[in-house]
Amino acid sequence: MALSGTRDRILDAGYRRVVRPVLFRSYGGDAERVHEQTLAALARLGGSAPALRALAALCGTTRRPVTVAGITFAGLVGLAAGMDKNGVGVAAWSALGFGHAELGTVTARPQPGNDRPRLFRLPASQAVINRMGFNNGGAEALAQRLHAAGVRRGNGAVGMPVGVSIGKTKTTPIEEATGDYLTSFRALAPYADYIAVNVSSPNTPGLRSLQDADALTELVSSLVAESRARALGANPVPIFVKIAPDLTPEALEEVLAVCENAGVQGLIATNTTIGRDELADADLASAAESGGLSGAPLTVRARAVVRHLTAHSALPVIGVGGILTAADGQAMLDAGASLLQVYTGFIYRGPALTVELNRLAPPILERAS
Repeated sequence: MALSGTRDRILDAGYRRVVRPVLFRSYGGDAERVHEQTLAALARLGGSAPALRALAALCGTTRRPVTVAGITFAGLVGLAAGMDKNGVGVAAWSALGFGHAELGTVTARPQPGNDRPRLFRLPASQAVINRMGFNNGGAEALAQRLHAAGVRRGNGAVGMPVGVSIGKTKTTPIEEATGDYLTSFRALAPYADYIAVNVSSPNTPGLRSLQDADALTELVSSLVAESRARALGANPVPIFVKIAPDLTPEALEEVLAVCENAGVQGLIATNTTIGRDELADADLASAAESGGLSGAPLTVRARAVVRHLTAHSALPVIGVGGILTAADGQAMLDAGASLLQVYTGFIYRGPALTVELNRLAPPILERAS
């Protein structure tokens, strides 16, 4: 235990004092350029078995399996969608301690996303604002990359389950959204251990209206039916729905009712917020940037949403939003989450965060599948 504690402190201090300052200063502080170059480095790392083994020995040794919605996840903490939209680092995330990775969000057709700059760090608040706009190479391109990496649903080829988040192509009219999502689902179902339905990003006009009861019913019922039809007697690909943190309790209960009735197998809570509460004074100037806010300012709200969902439904919930410490992760589990995901916390804490979170005791019992 003393040896692992020393290792953890070195890992934490090395990232915070050496690696993170270099990353944050690189490319003139352009957060998106740093993100792209970091993913490129992870892609190279994923091609080196010795490097992956060494990294896994440092970061991935404490994982304990957790079963949720019929999927055995390699560990408690996963990579949230948005970090690796196109799956370029898919072979490396397990070695960094992640028990699953949610790739995407991808859309039926490739799209460039919103104009740059569109990604902003708020370091005093340990937060990020993004208005990326689902920039991605398209569902078919991700399917081809996963195929080339040997990833198939259920085969654990990269040491963990792989989920894929799908969203609406910006140019697709909202009334044609279901067909757009189905196109992405059909391309990716052979490769994904689960499909996450992103109807909660604030960066695609009109997208959040798909959380309204009627629109959500049509969308998720169609996806569940497609999954069951493709299963041919086997287990269908589980469908999860990702929820915004800005919904009222009444709206959350509407979403829950739709998901339960449609046969959705899990929820992901939460996405980024359009609110600007809990920011440090030093970051208030950045609050004027449009987009979704993630990180520490979302900690309390995301936890409250998870607590509300798990109090009103037996559907399993992946808790995500404002998890920057082991205490944050434990509080999310205490709120009823079955699994955790991180994004902004990983930017600020690095692999020390996954190591800390993996030391938490996972839930004893699987929630309903």
